[in-house]
Amino acid sequence: MRLIGEAEIDAALTPARMADALDAAFRAGATAPTRHHHAIETAPDGASLLLMPAWTSDYVGVKILTLYPGNPARGLDTIQGGVLLCDGRDGRPLALLDGARLTLWRTAAASALAARHLARPGATRMVMVGSGALAPYLVRAHAAARPIRHVAVWNRRPEGAARLAAALSAEGFDAHPVTDLAAAVREADLVSCATLSTEPLVRGAWLRPGAHLDLVGAFTPAMREADDDALRRGPVYVDTPDALSKGGDVAAAIASGALAPEAIAGDLAALSRGEAPGRRSSEAITVFKSVGAAIEDLAAAAAVWERLTRARA
Repeated sequence: MRLIGEAEIDAALTPARMADALDAAFRAGATAPTRHHHAIETAPDGASLLLMPAWTSDYVGVKILTLYPGNPARGLDTIQGGVLLCDGRDGRPLALLDGARLTLWRTAAASALAARHLARPGATRMVMVGSGALAPYLVRAHAAARPIRHVAVWNRRPEGAARLAAALSAEGFDAHPVTDLAAAVREADLVSCATLSTEPLVRGAWLRPGAHLDLVGAFTPAMREADDDALRRGPVYVDTPDALSKGGDVAAAIASGALAPEAIAGDLAALSRGEAPGRRSSEAITVFKSVGAAIEDLAAAAAVWERLTRARA
């Protein structure tokens, strides 16, 4: 069994390649049982354990992740874990891949795949809400899907926004930190959120006509990144049906009655297969909510494995 770390994952993938792999996976389908999400009561900071299996005729995979919110204060990443990839024909373990790095790639790619269908083709101005490990991956992925060049970065701690903006500027983006989130959102074509907020950060009243709202960070029903008005302003799409009950934002709005389940316009599988309409007009506001899915992990692991084994052949 091969151990595949961060450097090999980064070398094997590009944002466009990862989005293409997810598109193919959602069109083909996979068996993906409901993910396990367990609180780790013995941890001091509200830690969680996630188990996410999926399989096709070619591959079997399972991701095991821990999320320790207090890790940054210890000099460690919040997300730790791995993805075990096995041969779908005989069950042989093929590789154990760095789960945190693979999660960053596939999560950003899911948002980019949604943006291919939902964001305006001419979108150039983006707001990145949050400056954690996922944020630069989201910016790069969205820039591969749409001509994003101007990036405003907002974070609860301004120093985090400044660091990310400087890093993105070094990559060639016109990036700058902002402290007025409302003003930044009002000018944005695309707003992407990747935070651990428990209170809405983005208000529907701020979204301009034609904007696309990408909600990534709220992965439990106790979390929120956008208010109910934002969800009601345009058609809402999700990565998988799990978003209706397991994540924040959409799940919370449905539970409170602020949003009807039938208001969900489609998921990534339906978008990829052409079974759900994407953006319908240049003035429409669109919303995408992701909570993560094992089919994405399986597709990402398989894409890395196939790229590396082809390169070695």
